[in-house]
Amino acid sequence: MEQAKFYYDIADGPTFGKAYWLRTVDNVRVRVGTYETETSSSGTILLMLGRFGYVERYGRVAKGFAQHGYSTAVIDWRGQGLADRLAGDPQAGHINKFSDYQNDVAALMTAVRDLNLPTPYFLVGISMGACIGLRAMLNGLPVSSTAFISPMWGIKMSMIQRIAAWPLSWVAQKTGLGQRYVPGENGEIYVLATRFEDNNLTHNAAMYDYWIEQAEKAPELQIGGPTMSWLYEALSECRSLSRASCPNVPCITFCGELDQLVDNSSIKRRMDRWPNSRFSMVRNAKHDVLTERPEVGCDVMSEVCNFFSEPR
Repeated sequence: MEQAKFYYDIADGPTFGKAYWLRTVDNVRVRVGTYETETSSSGTILLMLGRFGYVERYGRVAKGFAQHGYSTAVIDWRGQGLADRLAGDPQAGHINKFSDYQNDVAALMTAVRDLNLPTPYFLVGISMGACIGLRAMLNGLPVSSTAFISPMWGIKMSMIQRIAAWPLSWVAQKTGLGQRYVPGENGEIYVLATRFEDNNLTHNAAMYDYWIEQAEKAPELQIGGPTMSWLYEALSECRSLSRASCPNVPCITFCGELDQLVDNSSIKRRMDRWPNSRFSMVRNAKHDVLTERPEVGCDVMSEVCNFFSEPR
């Protein structure tokens, strides 16, 4: 693997942070980042981030995992971070087929194995990353336990929005307009365009300032709003997953009571039928529960790590 650019100054992660270039089976270049612990590890967390995610975005989260003894591996999904962008407008959050993300998962696992990161493996899937991660588990991802944070197993919309979203996104994709932004979206970087008081991610001002600093120092890592193709593919994948069985893997899931991005009812329905699982609705929390105010986010991290350490 060829070493890739890693932004040490903005990651604020564990000491041993590195990044690597990999080519997927369909010839897309992606970037995998690793945060290894200084001491003997309890295993490796496969950190699958959401639509705004990139290797450095959760450097502080990886530092927290390291304090619990876990190494972390994370990937820039195709179309974001330093991975190959897929649309004519590089700011567009675009995907051709949602199943293509599974090629990225395969590249992540290649890196994890080739770098001899410690076993066992654990999955932490956040938002869109939880959608990708659940599909990967159904495909046999070798994880001992998993934690989902505000999983995108349904997108929060009004009934009118949902009725319009399906046909409009389908027509856009079929008529060559799939790279157009979803109505109301554009290429602006969310954390730079949205005041902290108005954001829908977190109540944690220090974390929001951390993301703003990253966006200002490395705008090339950022993307804007989703395209019509992304919307159609995401809706289709959520519908498909709703009909799928639950993997026979221990699972803990957290949702924010105030989440405005994912459909909490879809999450609750799945967790009600997932054996050997735990579900928690975090009061007064927004979408990014893991990075909420310290009194919220740190408790979630501790619960996740304690869950992973339980004997099976």
